[in-house]
Formats: sequence, structure tokens, C-alpha cells
Amino acid sequence: MRDRGATLGRLRDWSPSPAWPEGRGLMLMRPLLAERRGALRAWLAAQGARWIEDPANGDPRFGRSRARLALAGDAPAPNPSRPEGRSEGVTQSRIVVEEEGVLGLDRTVGARSLAAALVCVGGGATPPRGERLAALLDRLRDGEDLAATLAGTRIEARGDRVRLMREPGELRRRPVAPVRLSPGREAVWDGRFAFRTDQPGWRVEAALGRLGALTDADRTRIDRMPPAARGACPVLMRDDGIGPVLADPAVARRDLVPERLALALDQTTHEDDLTRARWRNAVERPIFTDMTFRPAAQDGASDDRGHS
Repeated sequence: MRDRGATLGRLRDWSPSPAWPEGRGLMLMRPLLAERRGALRAWLAAQGARWIEDPANGDPRFGRSRARLALAGDAPAPNPSRPEGRSEGVTQSRIVVEEEGVLGLDRTVGARSLAAALVCVGGGATPPRGERLAALLDRLRDGEDLAATLAGTRIEARGDRVRLMREPGELRRRPVAPVRLSPGREAVWDGRFAFRTDQPGWRVEAALGRLGALTDADRTRIDRMPPAARGACPVLMRDDGIGPVLADPAVARRDLVPERLALALDQTTHEDDLTRARWRNAVERPIFTDMTFRPAAQDGASDDRGHS
């Protein structure tokens, strides 16, 4: 599947939910990865249990189905000479947060890291794949200065510097609806920012078309961002006419891009990372509690059964 352009991470028995933003803070457990489908079906049948078949598993339009056919010898093997192949062996570059919602990286970035960064900055749910991602990687490798858009993200490359930011033109082509904030509940705008307030009457909209109405202080703040990224910033509005403003003491706001990227790149490696994670939906109960994974020493035991 990687030979055909899939930007797959390492296969493991737990990973963040791909549903975004509804699945933020949720982990998917796959304890049966090592089992074969035939063996599972036989065991379930012996128990008199029923199961649901995913029709996509046998549909050749999907890469995993074609891969299964190829491994079974029923289809041609993937072509390993595809253009993206060279990018997978490149050392992964360091991705840094330059500004809120703006990531910086270098031209050595690998396909998987670039795809993850693009989908996180763009706020969408589906990472870019295939020829478009391969073409972008080739242009970066070749040292080309460029401005391009992929997965709702604007890519600006000048010299050794590559920056990713939300493409405001996408907000014109596919407008993001204003998000009205309900007191006491966290809400996500454009898949990139989470907001929470205890006051009624607040909503979140795009700065696009409202930059001229910002206060001088907010203009000074937003002018520190790359020009192309400014229109995609969120602003706060109130029903009583206050706004647009970039921030207000009554509204808590956080950037979801670096938090989501850390999950996408497997930088969450232990259950404790989940109990401390700021990206957990504050409205929901924690996935793990301190009582679930408390150290064995608290019970006076001498073994390490409390650790996972």
C-alpha cells in the first residue's frame, strides 16, 4: 500500500481516532491485529455469534483490498518504482510551530510527516495521498520556490524554509459556518481551534473580510503572521455587537494543530500521555483515570503490575 502512495504509519494496536474533530481525544484499540480473519470468523461461528462484514474489505476500489489480492497472488504486485518512493527513505525533518496555526519544516520532510502536517493545518479529516502528494514532495526535493495548496493548506517554500498555513482562499470556495458557543461546552471551529466560554452570545467566524475592523492592538498581533495566513484566523463576535476581536478574557481558546500532529505522528506513546493530554474533549470523561493505572507502589505491592 505504501508503494502505491498510502501514507500509512506503523501498524499498532492503539491509535488516535481518524474521525475529526468529533473523535478528538479518543483512542481506537485493535487487540486482534495478529489474528487472521478466517480464524476470527470460525471462532465466532463456533460461539453462535454474528458479525458485520465491511463491504469495503472486498472492494477493489480501496487500496487495502487490492493489497490483499496482491498478497494472495490474485493481482499484480504494486509497482515499487512510483515517484514517491524516494521520499520515504529521506530522514524525517523537524516540524516546528512558528505561529499559531503555522508550521515550519525543511525540504527533507518525509511523505507521511508531510501528509499529517497538511491535514492538521488544513483542519480536514483525509490526508492527501497519491500523485499530488508525490508531486509536491518532488518539487520540495528539487529546491523549487513555490506557493501551492493541498488538503486545504497553503505551502510556501522559499530557499530552505517551508511553511504550512491554512489557505484562506479555501474559506471563500468552501465557507466555514460560524460556530455559536454554548456556555460550558467546548466547540471546534474549522477543525483547528477549540473554544470554550461560560457566557452566552459568543460565536466564532473567519477573519477573512473582517481584518479592517480589528482594533489597532489586534492588527499589530495579526500582522506578525504570514500575510497569506491572516484571513484564515478565527475571530470572536458577540450578539451585542462586540467584535471582531482575536481574543477575549471570557473565551478560552487553544490551537489544536500541534496537539493533533503529535497524535498523528505517534508521539503519544504511553497511557499517561492521554490522562495529561490537553486535547481531550473537556466535556467528556477522561479515557483513563488515575485509579485505572495507579502505580503498584501505592498499594504496597512490590511488583510492577500497576504499570502498562
